[in-house]
Amino acid sequence: MTTTIGELATRLFGADAPFRLEAYDGSSGGGADAPVVFRLLNERGLRYLITAPGELGLARAYVQGDLEVPGLDMGDPTALLDALPQQIQVQRPALSELPNLLRDLGIRSLVPPPLPTVEAVPGWRRALEGLRHSRRRDAQAIHHHYDVSNSFYELVLGPSMAYTCACYPREDASLEEAQAHKFDLVCKKLGLRPGMRLLDVGAGWGGMVRHAVQHYGVTALGVTLSREQATYAQQWIKNDRLDDRAEVRHLDYRDVAEGDFDAISSIGLTEHIGVKNYPDYFAFLHAKLRPGGRLLNHSITRPDTQHDGVPRGGFINRYVFPDGELTGVGTIVSRMQDQGFEVRHVEDLREHYVRTCRAWARNLSASWDDAVEEAGLATAKVWGLYLAGSSLGFRRNVVQLHQVLGEKLAPDGSGDYPLRPDFGV
Repeated sequence: MTTTIGELATRLFGADAPFRLEAYDGSSGGGADAPVVFRLLNERGLRYLITAPGELGLARAYVQGDLEVPGLDMGDPTALLDALPQQIQVQRPALSELPNLLRDLGIRSLVPPPLPTVEAVPGWRRALEGLRHSRRRDAQAIHHHYDVSNSFYELVLGPSMAYTCACYPREDASLEEAQAHKFDLVCKKLGLRPGMRLLDVGAGWGGMVRHAVQHYGVTALGVTLSREQATYAQQWIKNDRLDDRAEVRHLDYRDVAEGDFDAISSIGLTEHIGVKNYPDYFAFLHAKLRPGGRLLNHSITRPDTQHDGVPRGGFINRYVFPDGELTGVGTIVSRMQDQGFEVRHVEDLREHYVRTCRAWARNLSASWDDAVEEAGLATAKVWGLYLAGSSLGFRRNVVQLHQVLGEKLAPDGSGDYPLRPDFGV
């Protein structure tokens, strides 16, 4: 063909692109002196790049093994992603160029290859399974991400099996210390005392439930949409002989029948609720509390309230969190207030999530062969990109992490909150 793949890469990404593309036809293009080199191995990879130029096409070709990066630590590709801009700019060819490009590349180049099996289908196809954040579709989204394999999560998360932002009490604290400190901070913010009843929505593998029961003497109920998580958590609870006071159910939080809880923890669930559903979500939790009871909402947030949701068709939406949505902490605060909560305390743990994601990425890198054997090479590659990219996102203030503490007041406006916070702040 007249146009080489390298020349096409230069047309799409520019001669000053942050990477150089070396193609299977022997040509190269993009940034000639760029520090990052991509090696395109075959025609399928080319079709991925042409039909989805930018982040998604590169990810597809990489996950499928059609694109290689020499010397890359696939478990922890932080150095690679740090050398690239947050968004790779694409310079689409002018209409006048298309006939020549089609002649050189062939019409087949415009036919998208099958999606990688680890990629979620587009939102319009997911809509065939129900409205976004319907019970059925929420369960499918949770299954896509959280039911990879408990053994895989053990390799990445470590002994705590805590898959939410840790809170580092010291510069030299380990991940396990930081996760225990996070759970302890949540317990203190909730004012837990022996004999209280705790509801933990989005309970994961039961870390918060177990910590609260073991260290604060409460009775705790956790719920999760992941059957694998619930099974794992219940076995852990039984092994620790806590099953007389602790339980994690495979259940949608909206189906919790019990009420009059003293406290509710929501750690890493709000991202899956949908911003439009916040009023119903916080109203439901408010109704489950006794007067004077507290809610601690711990969730990833945006640095502003102008851009709700997530970019449709982006890597995170298609490979990591289908239907996930984020907004600024101001929206969370206002929705909690609108449903009757008095917001008592707000804290940003953004820098702590930088450290947490880096620790998870290092765990994945150190256990790479076992992770690939357990979940497959494509899934392991996705997780490497996801954890490294997330760490950079928190470091660059693309995303944040907020804990928001609210209290349900009695009808006369009274509550149980002390004159000053009693959790060491």
